[in-house]
Amino acid sequence: MPFNVGGQAVIEGVMMRSADRVSTAVRRINGSILVKSEEYKPFVKRHLRFDIPIIRGAIAFFEMLLLGIKTLNFSAEVAARDADEAMPGKPRKLKSDSGGLFSFSLILTAIVAMGVGVLIFFFVPIALTSLLKGNDGAFAFNIIAGIIRMAMFVLYIYIISKFKEIKRIFSYHGAEHKSIYAYEAGQELTPENVRIYSTKHPRCGTSFILIVALLAILTYSISDTIFALIANRAPYLLERFIVHFSLLPLVAGGSYELLKLSAKKVDNPLTALLVKPGLWLQMITTQEPDDGMLEVAICALTHSLGGDYPGCVVYDGELKSVRIPNESVR
Repeated sequence: MPFNVGGQAVIEGVMMRSADRVSTAVRRINGSILVKSEEYKPFVKRHLRFDIPIIRGAIAFFEMLLLGIKTLNFSAEVAARDADEAMPGKPRKLKSDSGGLFSFSLILTAIVAMGVGVLIFFFVPIALTSLLKGNDGAFAFNIIAGIIRMAMFVLYIYIISKFKEIKRIFSYHGAEHKSIYAYEAGQELTPENVRIYSTKHPRCGTSFILIVALLAILTYSISDTIFALIANRAPYLLERFIVHFSLLPLVAGGSYELLKLSAKKVDNPLTALLVKPGLWLQMITTQEPDDGMLEVAICALTHSLGGDYPGCVVYDGELKSVRIPNESVR
């Protein structure tokens, strides 16, 4: 990719990741911007023997899951501290991140979150399809399961988008995309320059999720067919779930390669077809940000590139108290 940057929205902020740094910027209750920046080198770049197509994608998928939870956790602790200071009583102290990039508690959180996600968006569609379709016809079965899975996901996104707090996160998501667009266009990173760009970006993780869903239909249809040929019958529900789940790293790795390829072939008609559903879904997952949100995204992006954005307070391992204004700046 000509520009190796990406990110995600967090609570009242944005995380940005470049080739060698991760920076998370959050807006504090007094209006200041706190930014946490640290060196970051992907696992496959530290262990080149794993830098193999599909394998590197599967590793990157789980690595980004952990990194996403880590940055969300940081923003949540900042928000909790500011909420405490807005109320009478002794505020809590944000603990320094002494556990390294991926602590045990973080990994445990990721495992629990993934387990819930697998149950809701993986097992339930298979179970419902088994009730509706039975066990015959591998391709038809997985088409129906795929449609149910995506319908559940879109419905889930739509429902949570109605919550005020989630709307703000989706606005920060839009700010993330706008700032990346401006950077890719070679613009100076200012709110005035960033504001004009779209909130919808083809390299968004939303597109990745949809590519995963499409590739899963093909992969699981093949695996179900092979199972039927070997066992001389269609797989039962639990058997199908175990086989499909075991192939999830393969699906994630293949989807990563497709998304990476699409970023290099932006003008290809097939690429446009692959990313278009993701752009449609971003009509829900991104909202127009205000200039304050743009500043936060620019701060995160600038620091991830090794720069410094005026007015940002660099996190030094301990969250300082803030003077709470008489009127909210939000």
